[in-house]
Amino acid sequence: MLLCVDIGNTNMVLGLYRGPELLTHWRISTDHRKMPDEYGILLLNLLGRNGVKIKDITGIALASVVPPVTDTILEMLEEYIGVEPLVVGAGVKTGVPIRYDAPRDVGADRIVNAVAGFRTYGGPACIVDFGTATTFDAISARGEYLGGAIAPGIRLSAEALFQRTAKLPRIDLQRPQNAIGANTVEAMRSGILFGYVGLVEGMVSRFRQELGADMRVIATGGLAEVIARETDVIESVEPWLTLKGLRIIYELNEGAV
Repeated sequence: MLLCVDIGNTNMVLGLYRGPELLTHWRISTDHRKMPDEYGILLLNLLGRNGVKIKDITGIALASVVPPVTDTILEMLEEYIGVEPLVVGAGVKTGVPIRYDAPRDVGADRIVNAVAGFRTYGGPACIVDFGTATTFDAISARGEYLGGAIAPGIRLSAEALFQRTAKLPRIDLQRPQNAIGANTVEAMRSGILFGYVGLVEGMVSRFRQELGADMRVIATGGLAEVIARETDVIESVEPWLTLKGLRIIYELNEGAV
């Protein structure tokens, strides 16, 4: 089995593959304070609940945008799994040429998403990832990573409203009944949810002008389905796109598991 690990600023997503089949997946909080043993015990519990033994894991692929936590997870994997991970970074084959001014500046998750998006849907494509930040990544018709755009994430923006204003409350991200909110909570929900829908539609339109009318739009991340329900510009929702990309990259470099 192949264990795929995507370490993000807010959440860490793990998935187990047998060949091309995603057997199970988990989403846990990224916690800078946790020690390797704490993550190790958590991982063992997750595997055990699914009847997976340590010896069943023969490969690991990892992508991270949080260097301090990366070191913790690598130490944990060495201690508890005993398999050296393939870490997405410089020198790892992806099959996607990076046409970026400073290729090393591109987050590993964005490259992994590009690999999975192009392999699944072809190009040109725009991949929208709703994470701590909302990212838009452009893939050419030839499968090149061209760059993209980065905006504050939905939850980050909602939390900023609460923390930086004296009278606005912390809210959940329920869909408001109307765009015109009749109270403060509904007004905030409208501004955040429908405002982000407008952001996505506007950015997709601009990307389409540059990439061409046949550009595909793929959404991923924890809130992808929430936004996709409110707009027609998102054609496909792939909640586990990053895990799929990690599997593809592992197979390019190490072979199938």
